[in-house]
Amino acid sequence: MRFMEARPDGRAIVYAHIQADPLVARAAGLLAGATTVQRLLARAAMNGESTDPATWRTMFPTLFGPAAPAPGDPVRDRSEAILQASLLVADRGEQTRSQFRGAIVEALTERLLAERAGPEPVRRERRILFDGRPAEIHPYDVTVERDGAGEAWDCKWGARGIKADVLHQLDDARRGAADENLKLVVGLVIFDARRSCEVRLVREKGPVALDGLKLIALEGLDRLAGRRPA
Repeated sequence: MRFMEARPDGRAIVYAHIQADPLVARAAGLLAGATTVQRLLARAAMNGESTDPATWRTMFPTLFGPAAPAPGDPVRDRSEAILQASLLVADRGEQTRSQFRGAIVEALTERLLAERAGPEPVRRERRILFDGRPAEIHPYDVTVERDGAGEAWDCKWGARGIKADVLHQLDDARRGAADENLKLVVGLVIFDARRSCEVRLVREKGPVALDGLKLIALEGLDRLAGRRPA
């Protein structure tokens, strides 16, 4: 088993501009240290239904209401910063907004994995090759490349991004590693509620959808960093 850079193509070149946008790194940095409720705020606001900050402050009273931390408190300041960044994403056109959200989930996953594994082995957009097997064209969004403890993660904004071809690719990588007597953790990072993800998984793959596959949903993102979810 070996890791290799993805082949450049037109889509990757265009998407690279989105990935390099400072807003992506800013949002990922804020969400890496966020609470579950703050991440729920980001998911709701980035969907683009409203760009009025007062609307979201009303909908999340535990973050902005009378019982919330006062302005100037670090928790309140993070909530305000997350809301501001989320509304900047929401204000983009539908297609661009979708690309930004995907890039943010990937960057967030990279940051959380680096907290646990260190930054050196964590890579982006990498293919996994196995002897005697055709190479997959599609790269994995984030990988952890350590001897005997490799990981391959596919990142999605919502549960609807879970599709049969994605599951097949992850399962194929796991089986390829097993054939070479190597351990490879494969999984999905979905910035959506776990229940929604589980329903989608069963629909796409049946009741054994999680067999050999790790699912990290919005409520459990801190597990990527080796932290216990709040």
